[in-house]
Amino acid sequence: MSVHVSNRIQNLSESQTIAMAAKSRELQAQGIDIISLSLGEPDFDTPEFIKEAAIEAIKNNYSHYPPVPGYMDVREAICAKFKRDNNLEFTPANIVVSTGAKQSLMNVVLSIVNPGEEILLPAPYWVSYQAMAEIAEAKAVIIPTDIEHDFKITPKQLAENLNNNTRLMIFSSPCNPSGSVYTMEELEALAEVIATKKDFFVISDEIYELINFSGKHASLGTIEKIKDQVITVNGVAKGFAMTGWRLGYIGAPEWIAKACTKIQGQFTSGANTIAQMAAKAAVEADPSVTRHMQDTFLKRRDLMLNELRKIDGVKLNVPQGAFYIFPNISSFFGKSFENYKIETASDVALYLLEEAKVALVTGDAFGNPDCIRLSYATSDEILIKAANRIKTALDKLQ
Repeated sequence: MSVHVSNRIQNLSESQTIAMAAKSRELQAQGIDIISLSLGEPDFDTPEFIKEAAIEAIKNNYSHYPPVPGYMDVREAICAKFKRDNNLEFTPANIVVSTGAKQSLMNVVLSIVNPGEEILLPAPYWVSYQAMAEIAEAKAVIIPTDIEHDFKITPKQLAENLNNNTRLMIFSSPCNPSGSVYTMEELEALAEVIATKKDFFVISDEIYELINFSGKHASLGTIEKIKDQVITVNGVAKGFAMTGWRLGYIGAPEWIAKACTKIQGQFTSGANTIAQMAAKAAVEADPSVTRHMQDTFLKRRDLMLNELRKIDGVKLNVPQGAFYIFPNISSFFGKSFENYKIETASDVALYLLEEAKVALVTGDAFGNPDCIRLSYATSDEILIKAANRIKTALDKLQ
């Protein structure tokens, strides 16, 4: 049989978070005691009131094709959520509901960016941003940041990377993988630069909005002078523990929403009907219904930071959101233990998988070669056990 995989797929990188999770499951299936801190998924179950809304949708025969951009009442509920929580003014014409925020992001990229145009990616960035640029045949321009500046870009860095070919920037706040959260003052400073180029657009990925330890969440799209240049992406996966429901959405200028609807109509059509009604219940609820999750994640963050501070050579920032820690482990480069020689963050990740039996993800996947990402979306007991294993393994490196 002839095998002819397209160049597009051959050149596309596999998601390293998903790959590490798969590797963990493979080793666990062999009876090896692997602690997986690699995948970004809440360990909570979907709240009961959301499940009940889905059951009612099934009973009420929500089993037919929905409109491509989503049911009107679902989009109206999302508009109300944007106004209530983010002070963003949208109508249903500005909203497109998709099969997860990942599809929402890809829709926007394919709708705005031509082959050869540039997409700015402040690093560290979520792993799929660069892959999306590759699929769109765009040029990903990486803007590096460091732990000393809490992994945030400055207006000067943004200005230095703008040119006639720059079309889009994608960033997240709270950030996956660093947990960094931009303040409104920081966003306003970036907006001054964004406003200088009217054919430049920004995707503000706010999927971790409800896991925010810093206080009030700030949305870039609320800044009047650039509101028509911002596409806000959100969803129910992280904040409502609904990862498997696959439901995300955008709030965008109407012409972008129409373009996203057009492309979605050819790829998947409308998102799952039952998931839409479950998401409607989620976004209509007061955000406080998930406060217990945020409180738990904050306690786990502090627990894990305290454990990691016991390890010489690990440099930490204090994440203000999401459920990840992104330590700088470059001090271990050049060290070794037995047959292990550490030169990169990928070497550290592989070493910890094999020697400590802890799975996490190399910072290379997120555009930062000096760091590793670990998720603390698991129990206190597992986190302490994982941290002890990591310390024992890293202490062996000389």
